[in-house]
Amino acid sequence: MRVTASKLRENIYKILDEAIATGQPVEVVRKGAILKIVPEKRTSKLAGLKKRPFGFKGNPDDIIGIDWLKEWTELK
Repeated sequence: MRVTASKLRENIYKILDEAIATGQPVEVVRKGAILKIVPEKRTSKLAGLKKRPFGFKGNPDDIIGIDWLKEWTELK
């Protein structure tokens, strides 16, 4: 959609809501220049996670009796 700066000022919320709803950029003409208002594509928060292999290698019973006090140190 292409609008003038005056038209944008008159209906800014309606125009911005339409851009969000449709995902289409809004082109604003001001002094012969064209400026674009482009909705940012939302990505899932989980999309950035690195894929890891699932599961535990080894016998799960082996971790039950581990004495973690030898491995951990007190935070200072």
